[in-house]
Amino acid sequence: MAETRDGKKEDADYKRLQSFPLIRHTDMAEEMRVETMELCVTACEKFASNNENAAKMIKESMDKKFGSSWHVVIGEGFGFEVTHEVKNLLYMFFGGSLAVCVWKCS
Repeated sequence: MAETRDGKKEDADYKRLQSFPLIRHTDMAEEMRVETMELCVTACEKFASNNENAAKMIKESMDKKFGSSWHVVIGEGFGFEVTHEVKNLLYMFFGGSLAVCVWKCS
């Protein structure tokens, strides 16, 4: 019984430590990067159990703020190879193993 409690405590500690965004790759300008990162964190927290709604929220916000043709993928355990406009890609992790990829192509 004690092992189960310790395991749950370790999982909670890990999730708390991993609650900050970790940018893996980006070529965005500083201001756009910060705004996009904050938007991704907000969407992932708001729709913690529904990645599709989080991606939709990010895409619609990016389309309004920075023009159309934004694409968003949110999930765990995926790889990608995309063609994108220069200075319009962000790949980050949030909450441990949740990855967010945001890019623009027209």
